[in-house]
Amino acid sequence: MANGEFTDKVRITIKAGDGGDGMNSFKAFKGKPACGPDGGDGGRGGNVYFVGDKDMNDLFPFRFTSRFFAENGEMGGSNKCFGRSGKDTYIKVPLGTLVRDEESGRLICDVFDDGEEVLVARGGNGGKGNVRFTTARRHAPNFAQKGEKVKAHTVILEMKVIADVGLVGFPNVGKSTLLSKISAARPKIANYHFTTLSPNLGVVRYYEKSFVAADIPGLIEGAAQGAGLGHDFLRHIERTRMLCHVVDISGCEGRDPIEDFKKINAELKEYSEVLAGLPQVVVCNKCDVYGAEDNLKAFKKKYGRKYKIYPITAVTGDGTRELVEGLLEKLAELPPVEPIRPEEAFEYRADDNLTFEIFRDEDGVFVVVGGLVDMLCRNVVLNNPDSMQYFQKVLRLRGVIKELSKMGCQEGDTVSIGDVEFDFVL
Repeated sequence: MANGEFTDKVRITIKAGDGGDGMNSFKAFKGKPACGPDGGDGGRGGNVYFVGDKDMNDLFPFRFTSRFFAENGEMGGSNKCFGRSGKDTYIKVPLGTLVRDEESGRLICDVFDDGEEVLVARGGNGGKGNVRFTTARRHAPNFAQKGEKVKAHTVILEMKVIADVGLVGFPNVGKSTLLSKISAARPKIANYHFTTLSPNLGVVRYYEKSFVAADIPGLIEGAAQGAGLGHDFLRHIERTRMLCHVVDISGCEGRDPIEDFKKINAELKEYSEVLAGLPQVVVCNKCDVYGAEDNLKAFKKKYGRKYKIYPITAVTGDGTRELVEGLLEKLAELPPVEPIRPEEAFEYRADDNLTFEIFRDEDGVFVVVGGLVDMLCRNVVLNNPDSMQYFQKVLRLRGVIKELSKMGCQEGDTVSIGDVEFDFVL
C-alpha cells in the first residue's frame, strides 16, 4: 500500500453463493395425503465477477468494504417449482488490476479493458428435488439433494497502471512539470522532494495521434529494496511500453546527472529485468539553469550513442514539442500494451472432484475422505432407507468397498465416511 491516500494493493474476501437445497415434498389432495413426489430443485448460487471501470483511479474504496458475498440460491419448492437463483455480485476495479489467490499467489486474471467482466467465483449448483430420484422401482423417494456449498476465498488486488510511456527519475527533477506541459494532467507541483505521492496519468495529444504518459513518484537509491516510495510504485512501470528518463541536467541541488542516471537504471535492473529491458529515451531538464550547458555536453559524450537525448526546459515548455514527436515515432515501432495472461484459466467453484482416500486411525477405524465423501454428505439422508441404499450403491460403484477390502478391512470393522459410521459387511 502506498503512502498518502493512494491505494494500489488491497486484500479482500469473496464468496460465490451456495446452491439452494432441493425440496423433499409430496403432492397432497383432500383425502389423499401422499400422491407422489413433487419437490423442485434448489436455485443456483450467485457468481462473483470483477469489472473494469475506467473512472476508478485506485483501490481506495476497498479500504472500507472488503467482503463481497454473492447471494445464495433459494430452496426448491413443492409442485416441482425451482428455487430462485442467487444474484450475482459485480466488483468494480480500476483498469490494470491483477487479481491473485492469496494462499497460492496464483494469478487469476488481469482486468484490463473498460467494462470487461471476469468470472472469478462460480456459485454452487442447486440440489435436486426428490422428484428427480424416482425410478421404475423407487416411486416415492423420501429424500432430496442438498445444494453445493462454496468456500470464501481471500484474494489480493494489485493495481498496475496502464500507460504507454513511464516518466522516471529522482525526486524533484521535473517529471510532474513535464507531464503538465505535454498533457491536460494537473499534478501537484512544488519545489521539494516527493511532491508526487501517487502515479499521475495524462493523455498526450498531438494532432490526430495520442498516447498515455504516467508520472511515477520519484525513485531514490535503494528503491528496489523499498527505500523511499520506490518499492510501492515500481510495479506501475512494469507494463509501460517505454521509459522516459528525466534527469536534472543543471545539477542545481549538488547532484551529478550522470551518476543519477546510472543509479536509477541500476534500481530498475535490480527490481526487474523486464524494466531494465524497456526502450528508454533521456530527457535532460532544466537546460535554462546556469551550468546545464556543460553538463549536457558531458552527458551526450557519455550516453549520446546509446540513447536518444532531448534537452528541454519543462517550466517554459522549450523542447517539449520535439520530445513528443520523438516519443510518438518510437511508440509507432513498439507493440501495444497487452494484459498479463494467467498460465491457465481459473475460477473458484464448488469441489466436484469425486476421488477418495482411505486411512486407518489410532482406534483402528477405517476413515474415508475426499471429494466423493463431500458429495455423499450432501446427498444422503441417514434415516431414510432409500437414501441409504443409494449410499451403499455409490460406495460399490466408486470402488470404495473394494479398496477397503484391499487395505485389510474385515467383516465387522468400523468404517467412517463423513458423519456415517457403520460395520463393514462384504
